[in-house]
Amino acid sequence: SATGSTDGRRRDLHAALEGAGAAGIITSNWPGSYGTTRVFNAYNRETPTFELGCEDYGLVHRLAKEGSHPVLRVTAEAENRGEVPVYNVLAAIPGTELPDEYVMLSAHFDSWEGGSGATDNGSGSLLMMETMRILKDVYPNPRRTILVGLWSGEEQGLNGSRAFTEDHPEVVEGLQVLFNQDNGTGRIVNMSAQGLTKAAGSLAGWLAQVPAEVSAGINLQLPGNPGGGGSDYASFVCHGAPGFNLGALSWDYGSHTWHTHRDTFDKLVIDDLKNNAVLAASLIYLASEDPVRVSRERRTVITGRGGGPGQWPTCSPAVRSSGASPRM
Repeated sequence: SATGSTDGRRRDLHAALEGAGAAGIITSNWPGSYGTTRVFNAYNRETPTFELGCEDYGLVHRLAKEGSHPVLRVTAEAENRGEVPVYNVLAAIPGTELPDEYVMLSAHFDSWEGGSGATDNGSGSLLMMETMRILKDVYPNPRRTILVGLWSGEEQGLNGSRAFTEDHPEVVEGLQVLFNQDNGTGRIVNMSAQGLTKAAGSLAGWLAQVPAEVSAGINLQLPGNPGGGGSDYASFVCHGAPGFNLGALSWDYGSHTWHTHRDTFDKLVIDDLKNNAVLAASLIYLASEDPVRVSRERRTVITGRGGGPGQWPTCSPAVRSSGASPRM
């Protein structure tokens, strides 16, 4: 019997088709934008899976339904090179007064192969690299240590950032704040304190000092609710550390570029990315110079329609081998 989620039902269906001896599986993962298809998450280990666009898939379906018995000839080339290592990319500007406390920038640099990963998450990686360039130029001797983490393995379950928090508990313990970006191009318009009640005051205070033309239009959710997944900030939030996501305007990200073959460089809104770099650099500077350590006091998590008590997100271990991945 299929599990309740759409992903679970697909997984069960693909397993049944493979078990029945299918020579190949044709799918269409349509995101709701014509001419666009999502290309990711094959569910089979042995049977090849091919993604068709909505229009072509519909044609094949109609021909099959009317009894025309369409035949598809597919040429595919692939090489299994076995398990290969992947890496995070880290850089630091050492702190001069509080070197064991950290202000951190965060983005993942891996992407799905349907496109070139421009908005997921080349834009976030570009933002953090440009922010570090600005900080190195204008703030070379920070009070606290500035770190940037560009993570691999995010698309397989936040594995790069989860591994980092497991391997570097001293950074999690000494974290003043982390800012993560991972939802497409466009200006930053949403920020949440992730359920940290007193940290909300720190976040609002820093943002109030950013020039209005840079911070205009940002919606603050204070204190908000802790995020249990979705992007790499969650790898820190589950430890109760102040990891905040910089939510962008996104420009049709969800319907057009997220995990699709349309995720290419031409979709980036460069002026907005420049604004975001100034915003991120300003927030990092203010957090680094703040004489007050950011509080980790948590709100009571409310969940469900009845508004009953919930639980703080738990930390999941990093998957460090492809054979151990539940997604493989």
